[in-house]
Amino acid sequence: MQVVLIIQAEGLENKEVFEKHLKKEGFEKVPEEDFAYEGNTTTHLFSTRAFIHEVVEKGLKKSGFKGCKIIFEVGTNPMEAYLFNQENNMFEQVAV
Repeated sequence: MQVVLIIQAEGLENKEVFEKHLKKEGFEKVPEEDFAYEGNTTTHLFSTRAFIHEVVEKGLKKSGFKGCKIIFEVGTNPMEAYLFNQENNMFEQVAV
């Protein structure tokens, strides 16, 4: 299934390092779109969701950031939105 990932990163200190990490993990930048990426998955939605959270979190920590929101779609499943909570160091789902 195709995965579409859109990221809104506040205060990202090193975008090059961030995008290099995403690419290493299988997410290609969508041409002519800022902070939009796509990839493929063969795992269940729950595993894919956890993978996306882990990949983005590691990329953000490598790059330095102040805040982050992500939204993604897996196959034809509706978009899900998350906000990174820096107090507990994890993404939390938010209503769209």
